[in-house]
Amino acid sequence: MAPSRGFNFLLRARSQYPRKDVRRFSDFVRAVADPSNKYQVYTSRSPNPYLNLSIEHYLLQKTPADSTILFLYTNRPSVIIGRNQNPWTEVNLGVLRNDQSILQNPEHRVQLVRRRSGGGTVFHDEGNVNYSVVMPTGEFDRDKHAEMVVRALRSLGVEKVRVNERHDIVVDKTVPGEGEQPYKISGSAYKLTRLRSVHHGTCLLSSPNIDAISKYLRAPGKPFIKAKGVESVSSKITNVGLGNAQFEGAVKHEFWKMYSHSKGMVVGRAEMEVPEIKRGLEELMSEDWIYGQTPQFEFSTSGVDGEALAEKERWRFPQDLELSFTARNGVIQVSSLKKGEHYMVTSMMKGTKLHEINDWNSVLAPPFKKSLPGKSRPKIQAELAKSMNELFGAGSYEAGDYVHPPK
Repeated sequence: MAPSRGFNFLLRARSQYPRKDVRRFSDFVRAVADPSNKYQVYTSRSPNPYLNLSIEHYLLQKTPADSTILFLYTNRPSVIIGRNQNPWTEVNLGVLRNDQSILQNPEHRVQLVRRRSGGGTVFHDEGNVNYSVVMPTGEFDRDKHAEMVVRALRSLGVEKVRVNERHDIVVDKTVPGEGEQPYKISGSAYKLTRLRSVHHGTCLLSSPNIDAISKYLRAPGKPFIKAKGVESVSSKITNVGLGNAQFEGAVKHEFWKMYSHSKGMVVGRAEMEVPEIKRGLEELMSEDWIYGQTPQFEFSTSGVDGEALAEKERWRFPQDLELSFTARNGVIQVSSLKKGEHYMVTSMMKGTKLHEINDWNSVLAPPFKKSLPGKSRPKIQAELAKSMNELFGAGSYEAGDYVHPPK
């Protein structure tokens, strides 16, 4: 990924905005901060996930302390990880970086985004509407606004929809031979501060990529990594078969019934001109945020705590060779490369940023050259490098080469 290039494009595009957009974002800033504006509703027409999350954060920070805000937005294809998650255990980065089969615009890649709230990893696209409610922390409740969304779905004819014990929204469907089974249509995440809190969630309406989501969220490196961050919980998912506008209208109606009717406002790319939103956009798009916020983790080709023993046979790890390292903030701190009982010199690997590795051959070449002489060295190095590229999303292979279905 190259978020910086994407951000430079956005900056160049700013100069093309008409003056009316400048006036509109001024109206937005005034509306957000108005102390008499207790119940506010905003709908974004930008598909940019970094921008939408930056607008959401601005609403969290700038709206009156006693106000309640509804924000609705739809992102282009993107994978959103939680604040404390590890992208190498949550996402198949090789598929994300090389697969363009689901994109309407081939110039866009499926984007990796680290949000500011906790929770698990989700996939967004044009058939998934996201809702966000900002409220006083004293009024925060994990189910209150999920139930609001459930009422909206019921009003549109969705049956057997409910909030489960994990605070997700599910639809109970009858499966032949299995009886009634819950299918997840909406997951939630939260961010609580002293005065203000945000509850945001997804809703799968008519995702055209629902059958492809698993290949993005099945990280091949997970069995070989012991991570300190939060792990996602896998669930069966389904679409509810509604249009985005239908859903948005029903959710707004339920919000107004709970609180008070207020005039909604459409937001989008013009809000990129708001200084705080612009800074938030820069942060979310930076590789230091996306990868550098990863909690410390350990990797070993032999598996961590024996979890990868069954997986190891499926990878082309050279016999009697073990590579392990500890990474903090996505940077290798300590590493070990051993063949049999012989340890190679790996001090040159320290300080390597994992997301900047384009080919593991370049990382492995110095220790192999220094510590493993002989004609077999190139082959052993290439075998290990190929597997590491697939595990960590490096290399430039076909997207299918990174997909390893579970046994």
